[in-house]
Amino acid sequence: MMGNLFSYFYQFADVFSFLVLSAAGLAIIFGMMGVINMAHGEFIMCGVYVTAATFHAGLPLPLAQACGTLVAALIGMVLEVVLIRPLYNRPLDSLLVTWGLSLVATQGTLVLVGSTFPGIGTPGGGFEVGGYGFSVYRMVLFAASLLVLAFVYLLFMRTRFGVHARAVMQNAGMAQALGVRRSQVYALSFGIGAGLAGLCGALYAPTMSLIPTMGASFIVEAFVTVVVGGSSVLLGTAPAAAALAIVRTGLNAWYGQIIGQIGLLIAVILIIRVLPDGFSGWLAKRES
Repeated sequence: MMGNLFSYFYQFADVFSFLVLSAAGLAIIFGMMGVINMAHGEFIMCGVYVTAATFHAGLPLPLAQACGTLVAALIGMVLEVVLIRPLYNRPLDSLLVTWGLSLVATQGTLVLVGSTFPGIGTPGGGFEVGGYGFSVYRMVLFAASLLVLAFVYLLFMRTRFGVHARAVMQNAGMAQALGVRRSQVYALSFGIGAGLAGLCGALYAPTMSLIPTMGASFIVEAFVTVVVGGSSVLLGTAPAAAALAIVRTGLNAWYGQIIGQIGLLIAVILIIRVLPDGFSGWLAKRES
């Protein structure tokens, strides 16, 4: 009995961490800036490849993962200045530009690195509960997802930058009139979002085969989590990830992975139909 209960919790934690880590960066960029970043998967891929390359160069895995996160954040800030900044208030144009960027990144990686790259073995070993075996590293990923949620909350609710970012999100013109440097806030927000995407890739690098198209395996879950969460990354991401993780975990356990994926997408449709503003809109209405 204990083994079955822990197995269900373990599967829930695995899906929850995947949804949170893949969606956090996308939620910040879309929620704070209104940019639909179609290159989100390629920022995740950047984190994966930089982590693997620096690990094989001799760095310990935690430092290699920090490098993957930092490189993705820096690239994101540069791209925000060069490509994204002229396209604010033009969502279709920014969507097309980031989609084109994703194609360039994928094909460029294929040309420069090749179709495969040496992977990283999953660290941490395993443990048993009730006769079932589990991976230690998957629980590390769950803890990392909780830390990411705490980091995002503290950053945007307990820092001066967070006050400025929320002011720009609510009324950019008024915030700029009051002395907030909107361009700086946008660059840092995009960098943080890209860095969180790179962190997602860095954390999942030991669990995946490294191929240039690997970002696509994250993008669907990231987008549906952001859509279900609503416009506020602070309110919506965690409950959206928890609700979708419960649905997918139950269906995976009863009917298998394919039905779990189909059920996840059906749940997204139903939730959007019932809660058109997402979980964050629903929670905001309850608080008011």
